[in-house]
Amino acid sequence: MKVSVTKRDPYDARPVEIHTEFIKLQDLLKYCDAASSGGEAKIRIGNGEVSVNGEPCLMRGKKLRPGDRVSLDGRTWVVTYADR
Repeated sequence: MKVSVTKRDPYDARPVEIHTEFIKLQDLLKYCDAASSGGEAKIRIGNGEVSVNGEPCLMRGKKLRPGDRVSLDGRTWVVTYADR
């Protein structure tokens, strides 16, 4: 059996479209299915597992605006405005 492995480009981020001025970090994790609940999001953020713009972030209420990048478990999301 052949196995093929493809490395993900760390700059290959999935867009998260928002319709408001900002989205809170814990809400983004729930919205992206990176956390199954607010409690899980709180724990993962508190443990320092989440980074925002390349820096670990311990603030679950951190306001994310378009252009911000969030990383967790090797996955990355970038906040964008939804087309109006």
